[in-house]
Amino acid sequence: MSVAVDTPPETTTKESGGSLGRYILVRALLIIPTVFILVTTVFLLMRTTGDPITASQGGRLPPDQLAERIHAAGYDRPLITQYLEYLGGILRGDFGTTLSDRRPVTEVLLTFGSATLELAIYALIVAFLLGIPLGRLAAYHRDKAPDAVLRVSAILAYATPVFFAGLLLKLIFSVWLGVLPVAGRASTRAELTMQKLDNPTGIYLIDAIRTGDPAVIGDVLTHAVLPALTLGLLTAGVFLRLVRTNVISTFGAGYVEAARSRGVPERRLLRKHAYKPALIPIITVIGLQIALLLGGAVLTETTFEWKGLGFQLAQYLQARDFVAVQGIVAVLAVIVALTNFIVDVIAALIDPRVRY
Repeated sequence: MSVAVDTPPETTTKESGGSLGRYILVRALLIIPTVFILVTTVFLLMRTTGDPITASQGGRLPPDQLAERIHAAGYDRPLITQYLEYLGGILRGDFGTTLSDRRPVTEVLLTFGSATLELAIYALIVAFLLGIPLGRLAAYHRDKAPDAVLRVSAILAYATPVFFAGLLLKLIFSVWLGVLPVAGRASTRAELTMQKLDNPTGIYLIDAIRTGDPAVIGDVLTHAVLPALTLGLLTAGVFLRLVRTNVISTFGAGYVEAARSRGVPERRLLRKHAYKPALIPIITVIGLQIALLLGGAVLTETTFEWKGLGFQLAQYLQARDFVAVQGIVAVLAVIVALTNFIVDVIAALIDPRVRY
């Protein structure tokens, strides 16, 4: 007679923890080649037009002065030498110095990065508040008129160019209705008030709250509405369709059918059984949407003169300052890679199947 031997709880826990540890280690190691490929691609693309000095100053300086600047910057050396020096600088946290205003790229990132971070957070909040409830509503009214309207709206929100959506919102709410500011992060009065703070964070909402002035807080929030709505709609369309699809899929699961056979109302099935499991894929998609938000931030910030990294990137592109562009894009690539890593770890903690 055979005797069944149960696996000790300690062994199960240890194996589970080990698999999670291996998963995190593998995902962390994958960041290195990902960032390496992205940084290398950006470097080579920036060099397709020649050296940065010629790109930014060509035609403005006499040939002898131009050659002198190229030699002083080291852009007349072999490309592989420049590339290795660039990689070494990145490892030291040195992304170079901008050509147009002679500022360290790291200083530009620290000065304007907080504005882009603030806008991305606002946009994610808008995407969650619109996309998730409306996706749930579309799933509940599957193949009916509300579902069709919401699906078409989601496609339009995702497909509409960000700059066009921004200009349309400005036309409606700023020009026609006159209820929201046209551009900027805050009024001049509010900015002067926040500048008086000790060690301002650069995130206007936090600084506005620190002033304790309700007028300043309201001013910052009203300036954020249109940019956040413009960028948030882009992601809200993705969330809406994803939640709808997953809720409908969960509705057909065995445990939901069992609950339905016991007479559980459809609304309760949606709220208690189908809704929460459908949110798990959203966490995974957030990592992909960060790249979309950062890309959309360039056009959104330019449209609303929201002085963040996207706005500065557009300015440096116009000035053909490829050193600044190269540094900003490289940092954004690192941010996207790290965000995807964090999202993957969170997804693995929530759903153990992801680890395998």
